[in-house]
Amino acid sequence: MQTATITLHPRRPRQRPRLARLGDWMAAHRRAILGVQWLIVVFYLALVALPAFLPHPHPEARLFSSDFGATSAIDRSVCTTGTPTPTEKAAYLACWQDRLVLLAQYLFWGVWWPFVILSIMLMGRVWCGVLCPEGALAEFASRHGRGGAIPRWMRWGGWPVLAFILTTVYGQLVSVYDYPQAALLILGGSTVAAVAVGWLYGRGKRVWCRYLCPVSGVFSLLARIAPLHFRIDRAAWDAHPQRSAAVDCAPLLDVKHMKGAGQCHACGRCSGHRDAVTLAARSPNAEILGAGGDRPRTNEAVLLLFGMLGVAMGAFQWTVSPWFVRGKQAAAEWLVNRDILWPLGDSPAWWLLTRYPEAGDVFTWLDGTAILAWIAIYSIVLGGFAWLLVRAAAHLAGVDWRRLALGLVPLAGIGLFLGLSMMSVTHLRAEGIALGWLPGLRGALLALGLSWSAWLGWQLIKVPEATHHAGAAATVAHLLAGLLWLLPLAAVGGTWILAFYVW
Repeated sequence: MQTATITLHPRRPRQRPRLARLGDWMAAHRRAILGVQWLIVVFYLALVALPAFLPHPHPEARLFSSDFGATSAIDRSVCTTGTPTPTEKAAYLACWQDRLVLLAQYLFWGVWWPFVILSIMLMGRVWCGVLCPEGALAEFASRHGRGGAIPRWMRWGGWPVLAFILTTVYGQLVSVYDYPQAALLILGGSTVAAVAVGWLYGRGKRVWCRYLCPVSGVFSLLARIAPLHFRIDRAAWDAHPQRSAAVDCAPLLDVKHMKGAGQCHACGRCSGHRDAVTLAARSPNAEILGAGGDRPRTNEAVLLLFGMLGVAMGAFQWTVSPWFVRGKQAAAEWLVNRDILWPLGDSPAWWLLTRYPEAGDVFTWLDGTAILAWIAIYSIVLGGFAWLLVRAAAHLAGVDWRRLALGLVPLAGIGLFLGLSMMSVTHLRAEGIALGWLPGLRGALLALGLSWSAWLGWQLIKVPEATHHAGAAATVAHLLAGLLWLLPLAAVGGTWILAFYVW
């Protein structure tokens, strides 16, 4: 009798999904990521610092056109020739300096920042963990600094709100989008502060990024709708048979208990840790609707409503609003009629209010006051209107108003992209590039933001966390809450329609 022999083959480990392998690659190739970060640091410093020490471009200078904004046929030949004569070298150099400054402005404000916002909405805070030059410098300084304990005052949750508002408002007063000196003052000052905080506090961590960065709060909100995130499997973490070293998490997160993508910098260092951390796809609505993610905090809701929908939109739109011009003119007439002339005096310094006589751009005290008043009114009226209606809708539906406010994140994020892309449009129009497709694209993006936020709000309203409503009364309350929810959407959409299609 023959005996059958059965050979048992060991089970092959299941191959990890492609996204998970990408995260593992990031963890295994930390040196490559560091190399990319330092290249971006050099590029960032060149964009921000170098143009500030060059003369302001000629008013007619252009980036892409062949004449460089030259004012005569002789100038054009000098600007376009490849071999200038000794007497033409000064003019030739001036042409290329103008082009360099314009290129830096276009790349930084026209390309860099709009697509940073877009990248956060699509991929989470990969910008922070992999690409941000300020974060890389802060972490480097922290690894070689004194390593002091993080002071208690620095952990206050309101710093991201305050820093965002102050930076945005001050940037408008000194025309940060238009002049390299102002950009160097604000962005360079922020970088110096980040390095100083890194050197003083933390041991190889990004203390500045976690607590003080002016855009950290905005990025945290936008990352909540990103379809990519690092997922934590708590069961796999707890069941891991071996002890493991702590994760080197730069933004000081408790990775084991991390639920959402808001605070995660997506640097990939923890990928595969204890077989429980995985780069994965998810529904962009999951975190807003409460299927995952951290519980929303009051300071996040305030930043969203009064910062992103109030201060930021006011900052974007005062330059195109005829109402702003009429109000300032009325104020000037009122002052002149009463012989109060000092508010009409010019700014004493460019770092206080915009002052560039060579470019014909000098703010008066009235200009500065008008900008402050416009942004404040915008923030109080639009932000306050949204806050009251969100609170009222949440009360009727029996949900947390901070959770409901998160339904506005898609609209606010698309609004930031549209506002920052206004700088791109300004540069392209100055170059004479036809933009006939622009109104349609803007309308499509605005419709996407409005419909997305409207749908999220209704999903949050129709499934109340509280159960004190019942029967027909609950139905009426939820319908009324849904109507109230549409009002702030209409207000935000209406202001963008005015800016893009009416003014």
